[in-house]
Amino acid sequence: MFQKRIFSGVQPSGNLTLGNYLGALRNFAKLQNDFECIFCMVDLHAITVWQDPKEMARQTLEVAAGMIASGIDPTRNILFNQSRNPDHAQLAWIFNCVARVGWLNRMTQFKEKAGKDRENASVGLYVYPNLMAADILVYKATHVPVGDDQKQHLELTRDIAQKFNNDYAAELFPITEPLIFGAATRVMSLRDGTKKMSKSDPSDQSRINMNDGPDAIADKIRRARTDPHPMPDNVAGLEDRPEAANLIGIYAALSDRTREEIVTEFAGAQFSAFKTKLTDLAVSVLGPIGSSMQRLMADPAELDRILDRGAVKARELSAPVLDEVYRTVGFLKS
Repeated sequence: MFQKRIFSGVQPSGNLTLGNYLGALRNFAKLQNDFECIFCMVDLHAITVWQDPKEMARQTLEVAAGMIASGIDPTRNILFNQSRNPDHAQLAWIFNCVARVGWLNRMTQFKEKAGKDRENASVGLYVYPNLMAADILVYKATHVPVGDDQKQHLELTRDIAQKFNNDYAAELFPITEPLIFGAATRVMSLRDGTKKMSKSDPSDQSRINMNDGPDAIADKIRRARTDPHPMPDNVAGLEDRPEAANLIGIYAALSDRTREEIVTEFAGAQFSAFKTKLTDLAVSVLGPIGSSMQRLMADPAELDRILDRGAVKARELSAPVLDEVYRTVGFLKS
């Protein structure tokens, strides 16, 4: 009944890291071979917390550049920033009237982001999951790639679709399915293997940025924290060795191999030798991506045109859906 279609949104927060590439962007690039794909920089979501306007615009372009450099073809897929298509916000209001307060009260991500000062959080942050549901369902997307932090929101999307369909006796929306990529690549800080690699870490040495050049990548891997022991001869030997486990996991992910294979290959080696090999691999994979990002960012007007063309195509898909919703709800339209 519903065409096989993927929607995925990325926060335009800039400073894309190796973690973003391995955890999401390279997987997105693979999806375009099997699905009709819609990729979106979710700038409406971003302003649920305050953003510097100039940085916001720059970061939106940077994320778009990162997605294209990672292999997402904007001529085969739809790539745009969310605020260019007002259909998202219009459907979100209708979903605000479908979703129940009790559902939103159970959203753990709001509790985590709002913290103890919940009364001072924006209303937008509270109803964020309803806008996420609108992002997905305004295109009748059948599948969404999700990480652990978004599973609860996708469940809410399914609840909203089901309630709308039931309330109006119409099979208008699909019950969107999660798309899981198997074992997630969790990339940790190069300075502390117990913490996730983060663009917000004050130390640039803690992460490899997607737009880092070969020299920066080599320097960061050389300085990456390890322990004094040689490489283990089995995966069990990585227990209580978070830095070693992190570097081996990065090598495995970049080479599309298992950790077991990497441990077997380098068993007993010193980390200095392993880091040399990891540097060569990281530069070979990320070097072209970084160069492509820099080239794309050097022409922001062309990036903006790409996003504008994507928004036109996005609205061609969403406008008929929103019209159908309006007729179903009983709104008069000119």
